[in-house]
Amino acid sequence: MKIKKKIIKNYFIQQLLALVSVIYIKLVAVTSSIIIKNIETPQFFWKNNKPFILAFWHSQLMMISYCWKSETKINILASGHSDGRFGAIVGKYFKLNNIPTSSNEKSISLKPVFTLLKNSQYIGITPDGPRGPNQKVSDGIIKISKATQVPIIPVGFASSKYKTLKSWDSFLITKPFSKSAFVWGKAIAIPKNCTNNEIEEYKNILEKELNICVEKAKIETDA
Repeated sequence: MKIKKKIIKNYFIQQLLALVSVIYIKLVAVTSSIIIKNIETPQFFWKNNKPFILAFWHSQLMMISYCWKSETKINILASGHSDGRFGAIVGKYFKLNNIPTSSNEKSISLKPVFTLLKNSQYIGITPDGPRGPNQKVSDGIIKISKATQVPIIPVGFASSKYKTLKSWDSFLITKPFSKSAFVWGKAIAIPKNCTNNEIEEYKNILEKELNICVEKAKIETDA
């Protein structure tokens, strides 16, 4: 297993695997129909050059670039782990910028996040990443929104044809010739003066909204 991990972490192997992944994702997009619902919410922010934090479950990362309809790139907060580095390689092909966590992989590099949001840029965060628990919102995204006073907008994804990996997040691999859907939720504003107890409440609100978006996306793919 150690030898296998070393091979996968090799720079050239990662580049090759990333290229294969990119080709596959583009094949899925070309052969599938992709529906986007409630895009009016992010469009308001895009048109008025207002920043927001995009929230989506880690398992739905594969196709996330196809919900993004702004010329301004989105900056995805990623881990410094090898998975995060691999995602950064793939993301470049889809005009996604990656913001790595700090080198010790235990804290978020908040300075670049705050700078980007201050400059009216967009941040994408998987609130259950980088290591779970799966589909449970952590404090980080709520605290970033509170500190910057930038709202969070959730988006859910579903596909009619997919495979679920045996990973901590049950990562979703969308198959070609599928019917896929993104459903955007409403913007969630976190008050500047909210207490720790209220942060817990907003974690539950965001978690609920994300799951509602996912369920609505599933309905669209079944229609």
